[in-house]
Amino acid sequence: MINILIADDSETFRSTLLADLKGEGYQVDEARDGLEAIEKISSGKVYSLIILDVNMPGASGIEVLEQTKNKNLLDKSLVFMLTTDASIELKTKGKALGVRAWITKPYKKEILTQAIKKVFSL
Repeated sequence: MINILIADDSETFRSTLLADLKGEGYQVDEARDGLEAIEKISSGKVYSLIILDVNMPGASGIEVLEQTKNKNLLDKSLVFMLTTDASIELKTKGKALGVRAWITKPYKKEILTQAIKKVFSL
């Protein structure tokens, strides 16, 4: 089973994303900000996929990656960024930290689910 952690500070966006992913049969946990994402990743639960927003309170999506990657907590997880920020600088930084896909908001459900199926060869 593919289990996913989504981290975004917008409750409305999280609700939509949660419904879309659960509708596809995925197990989904959510974090309200970067610090909660770090806590959940650090808890010992292994996520197949982590979907992060870049701009969040507490810690940005990039900071979440930096802090958890240094502790080898992402060794068994793939990471997607799902954000409004698509600057080349951030994408380059994300790629260096292991981001597998950078999807801009507003997202299309079909594109997101196709990307998930592709990386997990479903």
